[in-house]
Amino acid sequence: MGGYPELPIDLGSAGNFGVLAKTGISTVPKSNVTGDMGVSPIDSAAITGFSLTLDSTSTFSTSIQVTGKVYASDYSTPTPSILITAISDMGTAYADAAGRQSPDSTELGGGDISGKTLLPGLYKWGTSVSINTDVTLAGGPEDVWIFQIAGNLTMASAKSVILSGGAQARNIFWQVAGGVGVDIGTTSHFEGIILAQAGINMQTGASMNGRLLAQTAVTLQSNAVTEPTDSTGALVLRSADEVSGLYTYTPGQFINFAIKSITAPKQGSNQFYRIWSDTALTITEFTVTNGNVAVTYE
Repeated sequence: MGGYPELPIDLGSAGNFGVLAKTGISTVPKSNVTGDMGVSPIDSAAITGFSLTLDSTSTFSTSIQVTGKVYASDYSTPTPSILITAISDMGTAYADAAGRQSPDSTELGGGDISGKTLLPGLYKWGTSVSINTDVTLAGGPEDVWIFQIAGNLTMASAKSVILSGGAQARNIFWQVAGGVGVDIGTTSHFEGIILAQAGINMQTGASMNGRLLAQTAVTLQSNAVTEPTDSTGALVLRSADEVSGLYTYTPGQFINFAIKSITAPKQGSNQFYRIWSDTALTITEFTVTNGNVAVTYE
């Protein structure tokens, strides 16, 4: 990808929620949400299917389907003001994602990204986007993906967004402007933070590692939604064309943990390599054979 790497979208206080919506959150039980949920300006009557139990403070509810707290605009102070800020921050984050300039790719696949491996960067479509076979996002733990989608986002049943190389869901942002919104197919698995101008619908049995932030409603059907966290134990080969340059994810890499080696196609005629890891490592050998680089470490 060209240009400078993208910075993550600042979610503000909207980032405190796994599911946040303006007009309602519903489920066909039993769903499993790990993270807080909230609705505003609509009140708690628009949260259905969760069998909520109001806390004695009247500031939040709980549900056996939610590992976290559930907030609504009609709960006691300070909940209403907290939600007003979170909803505002959600709108600000959406505008930030939609307003990013100089995309690395425009109209990729004519809106069909099925089967593709996508490197970090800013992607833009003036159409809807579909995922009909698995899609892989390949990059390191610090890399960022931003997808600007003018239409809707639709994912077929039993498909997956796959992360490789240490990529993290917290750094993946799907900004969806379409009037229908987002539809995740039956038993599919999705990764990243969805910022939808309309609604987000997860079909039966679909799972999500990320956040559902909708400017209308979120509809669940026996789904698992888990807030993203930092991964641990990441190990990634990065490269640059200058020793003091910007080191980015090296595509096509394969890590063999048993013998502590990383191999990848050589990038360019003169390239510099580093290992990114959560723990201190030392490169012990570097070789180039048949167009591939091989790095061993300890």
